[in-house]
Amino acid sequence: MEAATPFTAENVALVFFAALLTALATGLGVLPLRLRTFARPDVVALGGAAAAGLMLGASWALTVEAVDHDVLLTVVGALVGAAFVQVASSTLHRRDDLSVGALVGADARRALLVVGVMTAHSFAEGVGVGVSFGGGEALGVFITTAIAIHNIPEGLAIGLVLVPRGVGLLRAAGWSVFSSLPQPLVAVPAFAVVALAAVWLPFGLGLAAGAMVWLCVVDLLPEAVADSTRGRVAATTAAAAAAMLLIQTFIPT
Repeated sequence: MEAATPFTAENVALVFFAALLTALATGLGVLPLRLRTFARPDVVALGGAAAAGLMLGASWALTVEAVDHDVLLTVVGALVGAAFVQVASSTLHRRDDLSVGALVGADARRALLVVGVMTAHSFAEGVGVGVSFGGGEALGVFITTAIAIHNIPEGLAIGLVLVPRGVGLLRAAGWSVFSSLPQPLVAVPAFAVVALAAVWLPFGLGLAAGAMVWLCVVDLLPEAVADSTRGRVAATTAAAAAAMLLIQTFIPT
């Protein structure tokens, strides 16, 4: 596919800063967490359930989009993503000296997994920004705006894991933005090789979806059920997933 936006220094800068804005938008997701204090184990559990719901909703939307491009690459990507989380989790389980800010041990491991999975997700979004600008500046601006809005609840998902466990809002926002930094780094190469990037996009989307689903099923939800009731966890997860799907529906990418 021939890029409708010329590959010039000015347009490269435009793509980079557009993708950087989507990364910065992720940090806005922690702002709602100023509204209450997280301390009790049941509140922490429901925060994890909400994070899982947001991830599951995002995973469904990613899978639907990826399957439209290539089913086989989507499946392979999902399997690789699930394997990535399993291997990373097993490796981190063997480390007793883990720390993320104020978090240590199991809390630090969970924080690293969530940030790592969302970072993997960001690679696919960075490709999406770059490819969209390859189709024209107007399309690129529209897709960038949509991805930036989608990134806000993704930042909330990270904050819901970090803040209830004692991480400050500014630091949680920093980790949220960090998880999205691959977007400006990947967007420019994707813009440069639009056709190649488009071919591998379903693999990247599938990888992100598989990683998020596996993390939710084997880590976030079991921990939530251990500290709260199944009914509350199920209701919170479903509500968060529905909210994410509504965002994806009304602001499609």
